[in-house]
Amino acid sequence: MSQQRVCRALQEAGDYLSGQELSRTLGISRAAVWKAVEALRRQGYDIEARTGRGYRLVGAPDLLSRETVERYLSRPREDFRVLETVDSTNSFCRRLALEGAPDGTAVLADCQTAGRGRRGRSFQSPAGKGLFFSILWRPDCAPEKLLPLTALSAVAVCRAVQRVTGVRPQIKWPNDLVLGGRKLAGILTEMSLEGESGHVSHVVVGIGINVHQQPEDFTGEVADIATSLDLSLGGRVCRARLAAALLEEMDYLRREVLFTPERWLADYRAACLNVGRTVRLLQGDARETVQALRIDEQYGLVVRHEDGSVETVRSGEVSVRGLYGYTE
Repeated sequence: MSQQRVCRALQEAGDYLSGQELSRTLGISRAAVWKAVEALRRQGYDIEARTGRGYRLVGAPDLLSRETVERYLSRPREDFRVLETVDSTNSFCRRLALEGAPDGTAVLADCQTAGRGRRGRSFQSPAGKGLFFSILWRPDCAPEKLLPLTALSAVAVCRAVQRVTGVRPQIKWPNDLVLGGRKLAGILTEMSLEGESGHVSHVVVGIGINVHQQPEDFTGEVADIATSLDLSLGGRVCRARLAAALLEEMDYLRREVLFTPERWLADYRAACLNVGRTVRLLQGDARETVQALRIDEQYGLVVRHEDGSVETVRSGEVSVRGLYGYTE
């Protein structure tokens, strides 16, 4: 507790504070102030000490913890956990679901050892670099009611990023967020059904956002297509602030938009970079070049085939010509 109070006092001061002043203001001993400063330094905080002037916070690590996230929440929220390391936030949330965790339970992690993307792909999740998030919902509905869920989640992520950075990413249908022509974030939605009724038992929405990665942090095929907020914006984005914004936007989605998806349809259409472009449609082993025409009311992608027929696509992969190396 003393560490948090000393850290906050130094952050708010922006200049030197003497040990005596910290002791008096916070109501703790000078020894407790010194111990708190040393503990903060071990956590990665750069705290300068100067004789006759006191302590000054020079730089702080971007720590992701329950305490740092709570600082940015507009109101208290009980059902969320912040983990240092986990295999996958989606897998962890699914285990919580089987244990009876309530609707709205959220999990954030600093690092994933087995992060997952769509179609069985891995999601690179190094420690201290990204924001890895999953939320568990238990909506009482038939599965078809959740057809727009991944698209709606993409809008929620865009809103959270814009709140924190002032920049709104684009969306590549159905689940990629794109900034500067490169992949910024991905979304994986997993659903479990009740055997007898066929209704949704629970659904987990997983979101991975690249925040602090530099070019050397991306390996393999990802190196040619990925970006991070820091890389794209030329600054440093606070993960805890982004996590709080994402929690609030996903809570708003669950409360206000999930069963009235038309409320965010205009936002999605404005952000979707597929529309009006030539795309390559991958469904199973089949690949076809089609023209993306529009997004329908259920967030399906309406495409025109080479023979002139029109179809609404609700699943599959879509590659946009000129994006992620697709040039043929």
